[in-house]
Amino acid sequence: MRAREIAHTQRDNNRVVRPFEWGLEFIQDRVNGNDSRMVFGKHTERVMARSEDFYALPEVSDYCLAENRLTWTSAVETPSVINNTASARLFPARRERKGKPRAAVVVLPQWNAKTDSHVEACRIFNGLGMTALRLTLPYHEERRPPELERADYLVCSNIGRTIQSMRQAVLDARAAVRWLKQQGFERIGILGTSIGSCIGFLTFAHDAAIDVGVFNHGSGYVADVVWQGISTQHVRTGIEGHLTVDELREFWKPISPVPFIPRLLDMKPRPMRFIAARYDLTFPVDLSRQVIAEVKALGIDLDVVWLPCGHYTTAELPWKAIDAWKIATFFRKHL
Repeated sequence: MRAREIAHTQRDNNRVVRPFEWGLEFIQDRVNGNDSRMVFGKHTERVMARSEDFYALPEVSDYCLAENRLTWTSAVETPSVINNTASARLFPARRERKGKPRAAVVVLPQWNAKTDSHVEACRIFNGLGMTALRLTLPYHEERRPPELERADYLVCSNIGRTIQSMRQAVLDARAAVRWLKQQGFERIGILGTSIGSCIGFLTFAHDAAIDVGVFNHGSGYVADVVWQGISTQHVRTGIEGHLTVDELREFWKPISPVPFIPRLLDMKPRPMRFIAARYDLTFPVDLSRQVIAEVKALGIDLDVVWLPCGHYTTAELPWKAIDAWKIATFFRKHL
């Protein structure tokens, strides 16, 4: 299984080691020569003290649904104009569920997902009488700037840009939830896979309108995934020598799930399922165990599924069928 995971990683030969950048301009309006470590340290303190403000969604006034494509202006303005229009693909339920509330699932794919990624999952939800809204993550697909071959700006060796990109993804996900509520959906679920799992959990922890969460391949800290995962070694190479992993963990704390787990204690109890892979080298298994232990240590109810495969091999039979079954049945039961 380890060999198969490594082989999957080596299929992509367009990973680029980008130079380290602090990216202060992505977290504050004025860059006036202050010590970068101090600026990021204070930024972490401010966000962790009032994360509901950091992840607050302003009014969205320009939702536009054309055929099955929903677009709106993203709440975060980035230097890339093409990335500033948020986009999601709508998969309406084929039938209404008799005697049950109208339900929909916001779907957040993995890093560098292609246009067909998670479409099969959306159609499974449709067959169960649930609508699906598949979000295009920042810098992906139609939002990807022409200078990129991959969605490098979502997680990269530019520290501030990564924070901005992940925050943008969370606000886009919250905007998708809000639109579904405006359309009269009574029950909302969120499904995130890989980096989408991280984004999904941050959204879940800051939006009480979400009723059910399924997090497919979970991990606690973005910094540790970058440092230990085999799929992000090019990002680590760009950062290493400029920051330690401990510093990076502190600066990226505002975009990592573990620090926000205690927020769930102040929200209504909601069903959650974590799905992890026993042979995961991209989200190393000890990091998945850590986030699971953090949730359970607080006495928060959590359903956990372990798949006998790795990160990439989850997309292969028979494991993708098992994964789909575990996702679909949880939403069918709780939505």
